[in-house]
Amino acid sequence: MALSRSCRAALAPVFRPRHFHTCSVLGARKEAPASTTPSRARRIVPNLEPLPIDEDSMMDQAPVEDDAPEPMHKALQQQREMLYYLRLIEHEMPKLVAYRKPFVPPDSSNPLIIRSVSYGGEPHPAAAKRTIVVPVAKLPLKNADAIHKFKVLAGVRWTPDPPADSGIGSEESGHEHGYFKISCEDFPKDAMNLKWASDTLDRLLAAANEEKFADIPVDTRHVEAKTRKAKKGGHIYGKQTHRPSIRDFPKEWLPVPKHQAAPESSASA
Repeated sequence: MALSRSCRAALAPVFRPRHFHTCSVLGARKEAPASTTPSRARRIVPNLEPLPIDEDSMMDQAPVEDDAPEPMHKALQQQREMLYYLRLIEHEMPKLVAYRKPFVPPDSSNPLIIRSVSYGGEPHPAAAKRTIVVPVAKLPLKNADAIHKFKVLAGVRWTPDPPADSGIGSEESGHEHGYFKISCEDFPKDAMNLKWASDTLDRLLAAANEEKFADIPVDTRHVEAKTRKAKKGGHIYGKQTHRPSIRDFPKEWLPVPKHQAAPESSASA
């Protein structure tokens, strides 16, 4: 747009034509020829010619007519994996003989049985769990009172029979006072879980050897509940331990036989 007269008068000393955008626009308008037809926007015509394609590079990507379907490729992949492991068994497994060690059964100085769970190398939350099973008769307890107190402190972790998943047979020695089982899976590492279970067992042994709990009976309700839930005949009344008989009554409640009552009456007379 053109400058006003007041602005032109103020900028007269420094004003020079064609040095401002407004002046150049006005000058271009005066020099342009007059046209009777309105101006139209210039159209851009797209190039419709096909792009050059390298046929040699496209031959590798072209589908082959005699190619096998997808299920066939999966079956071939399974066969390749099976052959891979068969080659490992044939060529690599014999090398493990160099690491073979003779089996030495544990002696009385190592009564602990440590169990773990493995999923073939795959990560699993239960893989860090560690379990300790030990016969109570093989623990370093001082006397019968310490054994009784250990059973009381152990609670539901003590059972008269070996646990089903402990790997201990019923004919093995050390079953006189039952078995103790403790496990831990609270920590992310297996060594941390085993350390906690071992420290807990040490604290129980130290507490059992200090004082006496002779007046506190051993709680066997968890054993009886397990027998009832199994429903293999032990849940019937009287079959959990033994059938009640006259021997279970106090002797002072039993009637006196007649051949013993007659001499007593004659002596009193």
